[in-house]
Amino acid sequence: MSHSLFPPTREAALERLRDFIPNAGARYTQGRNTDAGPDSPSATSRLSPYLRRRIVTEEQIITAVLAAHSLQAAEKFVQEVLWRTYWKGWLELRPSVWARFLTARDCAAVVDARALTDAEAGRTGIEGFDDWAQELRETGYLHNHARMWFASIWIFTLRLPWALGADFFLRYLLDADPASNTLSWRWVAGLQTVGKTYLATTDNIARFTNGRYAPRGLAREAIALTEAPLPVQPLRVLPSSHCATPALLLVTDEDMGPEFLLDHRLAIRAATIVVDQDLHSGDKVRAFVASAANDLATRLREVLDDRVTVSGPLDAPTLISAAHAAGVDRILTAYAPVGPLADRLADVTAAVAKEGIVLEWVRRDWDARFWPHASKGFFAFKERIPTLLGELGC
Repeated sequence: MSHSLFPPTREAALERLRDFIPNAGARYTQGRNTDAGPDSPSATSRLSPYLRRRIVTEEQIITAVLAAHSLQAAEKFVQEVLWRTYWKGWLELRPSVWARFLTARDCAAVVDARALTDAEAGRTGIEGFDDWAQELRETGYLHNHARMWFASIWIFTLRLPWALGADFFLRYLLDADPASNTLSWRWVAGLQTVGKTYLATTDNIARFTNGRYAPRGLAREAIALTEAPLPVQPLRVLPSSHCATPALLLVTDEDMGPEFLLDHRLAIRAATIVVDQDLHSGDKVRAFVASAANDLATRLREVLDDRVTVSGPLDAPTLISAAHAAGVDRILTAYAPVGPLADRLADVTAAVAKEGIVLEWVRRDWDARFWPHASKGFFAFKERIPTLLGELGC
């Protein structure tokens, strides 16, 4: 894939943010639900692939937008950014949902294997759906409204397992986030908000694609899926950071904005950016992450000179070697939220500990403030937004 749509650099992300800021108020509010097509101007920011990797952060984006608009004027956009934060926090409090998704994906029973293949390839004959499947594979991106229509048709019209649809998105979307993606598919299926499903209709699709598509033969009802009650657990408590102890900075593609750690004046001796391609099954995602890692290495070398490496995979031998090269027995990394990288990092943390190396996870203040309020629905979370933004100085 050409990187023309999403150049994998921080400068490209910041330029896109600057261009979007004037439109973050009324234009976004009025046009955000319209999918005019991949080659047409969009009211959305198209910042999500950068936000997914925290090449730019929620705090940076919202701070920049609120410097130009009041919270009331940009409320819809601010809320949309904070949906990502909410989903992350919600899943942190219910990590068993991720395990359930993995089980559902691996154990999914497909009655018609060809139907699954045709759905992913865009050969179903369903107007709109086939184009979205191909757009996703070719560009690594879909408008959010198109994602909802796609998921609804996948589940209720094609009657395919929701977890396989969620996995399809994870493999191809540049911005596929374990929390946002999994929980959005669950919402369409009626699992996330119990009993509430999302049904794609011909009229709604025609209206919000400006008449490009008006698919026929869609399901007329959406019967919610069911599951056992979900356990809720407290937010994970992290040990206090030993700021003065020399450390190796570990950067993963879960958080490619490690400057917040450098800003704390922690004793960083060197940095290693670990790109583990085994955690990404889509070529476009792999290419985006690899290029973004090289861009990040260039930035970090401005601070740490030649003490920056790009390596992989994310395993104990890689980190032990990097720690020894830096002459430290402490590794510092940004907290990894629930998902495949967190699963891998938990195993690695235990493995390097056997060699006397401490791998310390540090949670961003943004997450620490917002995530505890994701214990209920988004409405309750939304009520806290003005206060929390004020506390953060946004």
